Amino acid sequence: MNLKLIKASAEYKKQISDMLDEWYGTGEKIIPYSIRRIDYHDFEYYCDNLEIKDASGSLVPDSTFFCLDTDRNIVVGAVNIRHFLNESLLLNGGHIGDGVVPSERRKGIATAMIGLALQECRKLGIERVLMVCDKDNIGSAKSIINNGGVLENEICVDGVIEQRYWIDIK
Repeated sequence: MNLKLIKASAEYKKQISDMLDEWYGTGEKIIPYSIRRIDYHDFEYYCDNLEIKDASGSLVPDSTFFCLDTDRNIVVGAVNIRHFLNESLLLNGGHIGDGVVPSERRKGIATAMIGLALQECRKLGIERVLMVCDKDNIGSAKSIINNGGVLENEICVDGVIEQRYWIDIK
């Protein structure tokens, strides 16, 4: 399996739409939030507005990438990288939000995708990355740990125990 991170563009409209159609069809909450924040059916608008450019309120500038399996020419997941942490993201959210479409889970994609996202973080000058996951999401925790994540603590957010991991990428 050969994976690479791509930006949303007309070139990948079919692959991104197919992934989102499948994911929405499951009724499951799609993570990262950035890829469900706006409707993808107007794809040009979606591409133009996918990323936050300026800090405002609880939002910070970010970069969103889709994970393309180049061997099969399908999009299997997505990552959203927040360029810096505000108070809210420092508590719960972190630098990287990631998700793999349900049909592609348990194949090592999340671990590989996070590794690729960490390379993008380096390009942004981020040296220490915070990643957060629900305590009961064992697969997510393993993917973070496999990329060097060290558990700092657990916090309760809206009745859900969240684990906070730091990854040093200097």
